[in-house]
Amino acid sequence: MIAQLTFNSILFRSIAMRFLSIKLVLVLYFIFSSNQLYGCFLSNQTFVVVLDAGHGGHDSGNRGNGYYEKNIALNIALNIGKILEKYDDIKVIYTRKSDKFVKLVDRARIANKADADLFISIHCDAFSSSKAFGAGTFVLGLHANQRNFEIAKRENSVIFYEEDYEKNYDGFDPNNPESVISLTLMQETYSNQSIDAAASIQKSFVSNLGRKDRTVKQAGFVVLKYTYMPSVLVETGFLTNKREGAYLNSKKGQNEMSKAIAKAIVNYKNELEKGVMNQEVFDRKETANENTKGITKKHNNIRFMVQLAASKKPIDPKPHNFKGLKNIVRDKQGTFYKYYFGNSNSYKQIQKEQKKARKAGFKSAFIVSFRGNKKIRLSEALDALK
Repeated sequence: MIAQLTFNSILFRSIAMRFLSIKLVLVLYFIFSSNQLYGCFLSNQTFVVVLDAGHGGHDSGNRGNGYYEKNIALNIALNIGKILEKYDDIKVIYTRKSDKFVKLVDRARIANKADADLFISIHCDAFSSSKAFGAGTFVLGLHANQRNFEIAKRENSVIFYEEDYEKNYDGFDPNNPESVISLTLMQETYSNQSIDAAASIQKSFVSNLGRKDRTVKQAGFVVLKYTYMPSVLVETGFLTNKREGAYLNSKKGQNEMSKAIAKAIVNYKNELEKGVMNQEVFDRKETANENTKGITKKHNNIRFMVQLAASKKPIDPKPHNFKGLKNIVRDKQGTFYKYYFGNSNSYKQIQKEQKKARKAGFKSAFIVSFRGNKKIRLSEALDALK
């Protein structure tokens, strides 16, 4: 797994503060309880995967040994989609299905609009030495070394093909390592899930194809910044390596890579389902234990609120930071700050507040319940009201 990164804390804070003022709304993250985070499984909804074929159109990607990264990435993405589309409970969305240029920010918008559960961006690697080989997976994070920065810089340089890139990316400079700090704020919410998905893909490369294990790494990729879900960038191999480049450019290589990635995605989905079922069993046992202890159910101290978001860094609960919603309550719980809207002892009333929050743009807003100041399961609160 990814080694812990060490930084000079004073330098980090001073640099990070320079970016906190950039569109504060972009650093709102949505961290939910396990039931909310994996709610698609609890309600038997479709698992949505967005497949992003890197580059395209006038952006060829890297041209190691004369190959076209854009074509290889597209073929692999389409092949992955064909495999996943055979599953009734998986929906596949593509950022591109042909040789066309798509802005990085638009790729993220496609995923966000689809309310996707997983975003996978497909690429091919390159290096100055032709000896480098192997498939790697990346999640958004601060660079552990110069090599990771160079990979991110190459992929991020795509924004220079866009006429309005300074507006779209808040003045982000792919060549400036300091700019990357601002990238990490958005995806921090989903870092654990992103790492799990990346690890599943990396494991599949090694166990199914015998590829060199380049491990899961962190780097600052713009395409991962604006996605509001677990996201992984896959470097399928080095086109600059003669043997590996030929493999990736072949139908055999592309089919094998597609099958390995598709299998990993399915495994990741299944692990999430298993985790939810385990959590449900745990919750039932906890509830049973509490009931046997003779906990009284007085309805007069039951109240409900709507949770909008959570973050590791405090955000001023002003209306302009929460899409115009007023009377936001911020509460620190452990290492996270949670943000609530509405406060009522009527479940019917809090449902109206939830609709108001979702209409304002917080699509995943959910109801939480309290007995006094103690958070309790919603089912327990509703039982107490009967």
